[in-house]
Amino acid sequence: MSERIARLTIMVAAAAIAGCSQSTPSGSADTQSADASGWKQPRTAWGDPDLQGMWPIINLISTPFQRPVDQQGNPIYGDREELTDEEYAATQQRLQARDERYQEEIKSNKMGMGHWAEASHGGDAARLTSLLVEPKNGRFPELTDHGKDLAAKMRSSWSGTVFEKPTDFDTWDRCITRGLPPSMFPFNYNNGIEIIQAPGYVVVRLEMIHEARVIPVDGRGPLDPAIKQWMGESRGHFEGNTLVVETTNFNGLTGMTNVGIPGSPRGDTPTTVNMKITERFTRTDADTIQYEMYVDDPEVLTQPWKARYPMQRDDSYQFFEYACNEDNTAIRNYIVTSRYERAQAAKKQ
Repeated sequence: MSERIARLTIMVAAAAIAGCSQSTPSGSADTQSADASGWKQPRTAWGDPDLQGMWPIINLISTPFQRPVDQQGNPIYGDREELTDEEYAATQQRLQARDERYQEEIKSNKMGMGHWAEASHGGDAARLTSLLVEPKNGRFPELTDHGKDLAAKMRSSWSGTVFEKPTDFDTWDRCITRGLPPSMFPFNYNNGIEIIQAPGYVVVRLEMIHEARVIPVDGRGPLDPAIKQWMGESRGHFEGNTLVVETTNFNGLTGMTNVGIPGSPRGDTPTTVNMKITERFTRTDADTIQYEMYVDDPEVLTQPWKARYPMQRDDSYQFFEYACNEDNTAIRNYIVTSRYERAQAAKKQ
């Protein structure tokens, strides 16, 4: 598997160099006809719709994954996808207060809890009641009985209290991957997403755990179903100006959601090897991509779900190193401490 990844990396790098040698700056190549606003969809030198740029999703941190509910369990916003002006003003105020705490620490030259919440670069919050748009009430679907059984066996540092072995931690704890879908949703930090294109490929580069999703768009067939991967295997194609990405061949060892996603279901939710994710990237103006994700995994979900949000371009955004490695010292320290605490408790009995 490592050989295959190495060959693919070299091939994509070569393609990117070839593309750069003949391309013009993003947005200046041939375009399709203008829309009503006068904006034209830019195209790459080889003719694909141009989606390249830095598209961080930090401004979505104020938008919950699923819609909040009242004490009776009813979604507060009902089926409404957008905030009212008053609700949006309150959301924007929370985002600005977050940024102010961050900037105050910069000015004082002393980092504290404010730096756990990455600054939004002064951008506006999304005018959304939730990232989830289907089911219509914006709530995550119920799990099947099999899904509940799998969820009960999932472990992570977010929810566990007893740690005895590495598998008591999830793949994010162990710095393997955040997985899909979570990698395409916001967290308190490392929210950078960059899109790079080369002839026959689109690469979605992720700041969190420094992963890169290499997506062929050259019409090749799918991988053998026997080959399973952490992030699955993606194949893409263009429908008009929309990049459609279908991902299968998951290994079923990552979570579908986790508590790191603001407003996500409590606890981790499982995936299986049969999960299928369909994404759509549609550039609607010079600085916006409308992103949509449809997730279907009938073994664990009673119905599919869909999320949708705008990605805002910010080429001033810079990736920071995600200094994390599998089997890092935190894993060992958790296990050693947990064993010690249990031993001490046993002596007192």
